[in-house]
Amino acid sequence: MLELILRHCTLPDGRTGIDIGIENGRIVAVEPALAAQAANEIDAAGQLVTPPFVDAHFHMDSTLSYGLPRVNQSGTLLEGIALWGELKPLLTQEALVERALAYCDWAVAKGLLAIRSHVDVCDPRLLAVEALLHVRERVRPYLDLQLVAFPQDGVLRAPGALENLRRALDMGVEVVGGIPHFERTMADGAASVRLLCELAAERGLRVDMHCDESDDPMSRHIETLASETVRLGLHGRVAGSHLTSMHSMDNYYVSKLLPLMREAGVAAIANPLINITLQGRHDTYPKRRGMTRVPELLAAGVPVAFGHDCVMDPWYSLGSGDMLEVAHMGLHVGQMTGQDAMRNCFAAVTTTPAQILGLEGYGILPGGRADLVLLQARDPVEAIRLRATRLLVLRAGKTIASTPAATATLQLPGRPTQVDFMVSRDGTQRGG
Repeated sequence: MLELILRHCTLPDGRTGIDIGIENGRIVAVEPALAAQAANEIDAAGQLVTPPFVDAHFHMDSTLSYGLPRVNQSGTLLEGIALWGELKPLLTQEALVERALAYCDWAVAKGLLAIRSHVDVCDPRLLAVEALLHVRERVRPYLDLQLVAFPQDGVLRAPGALENLRRALDMGVEVVGGIPHFERTMADGAASVRLLCELAAERGLRVDMHCDESDDPMSRHIETLASETVRLGLHGRVAGSHLTSMHSMDNYYVSKLLPLMREAGVAAIANPLINITLQGRHDTYPKRRGMTRVPELLAAGVPVAFGHDCVMDPWYSLGSGDMLEVAHMGLHVGQMTGQDAMRNCFAAVTTTPAQILGLEGYGILPGGRADLVLLQARDPVEAIRLRATRLLVLRAGKTIASTPAATATLQLPGRPTQVDFMVSRDGTQRGG
């Protein structure tokens, strides 16, 4: 007898009527009409069961700090960076841990069970590094937290940043970060990419750089990042985050850049909510919106993930940890409204970032980890449309979060008493 069976599931790949058998925290069977019994059975009633959401780009050291020590009045990237510089001297480990744990609670409730968080290493005290290393261990039973050593003020520009970054890696941070476009010169930016990639190669680590988060089409550090990936044999271990300058580049240059990224095995991470609010601030009209060329990257064979980036921090006053909101925004900004394109947006917050992070046992397959989310939707497109309720969130086959189904009660003569905003297969509104 198995511990748990989820019956009558719809999977993201379109299979319906699937049962998922779980034992000892692992998936042991994925098949129709599973001929087994379980101590506990859950009827998914044809609704979507997916692996958990994955956020490939976040800043947990600043999350939920909105209003400290003041509000970003302009809402711009540069004021946000300046504000973070004002806040850093006031940080305490206790407050950092408290805010990060609170955000992880939000994440679990939204079915978000893996996060890659950049952590600023430019403060020589490394308070944020110590705090998030502590949080990583605290949440390990229910959430995978991967940390990136991020020199927010520039690894060459900020005094002591390189040594601080090395110290952070020695303490257990897993990924090498960078911000080449924030160095003093273009040459320094390229030098920082080479230096940091060599450090990653030496230590056998992954790389994830804030790269070309700018409206300047001449900010082309992703080219250097891809070239260094090839030179150092880092294929499949490198991601370029943001890449917003690509939004402003001419098509001829991009036609050369995309094959280079594909051949290098460099992934792209866009942050739709943040890219479209922070970029284009120097424009009048026409006004650029900044998100990188997601459809073109996908068509070229470059893996593309979406990140939330910020939630209630110096750069962004909104957000709730909902990766379906991120996918929803990415879909609209990227004009990805074709059926395959919309499903790619769902993959950008599930399977693709799981691949970029190198998550072990991710996915709905025998032998995989029994980390699953039951959504109040019947396919990925409907899940994005509704930002679907997370009915159940499972970690290793155990329920760690649940939310009642979203329904509205109506008092209308001759009309249904309830609506759930889902449409029946025949096109009629479902209701009771």
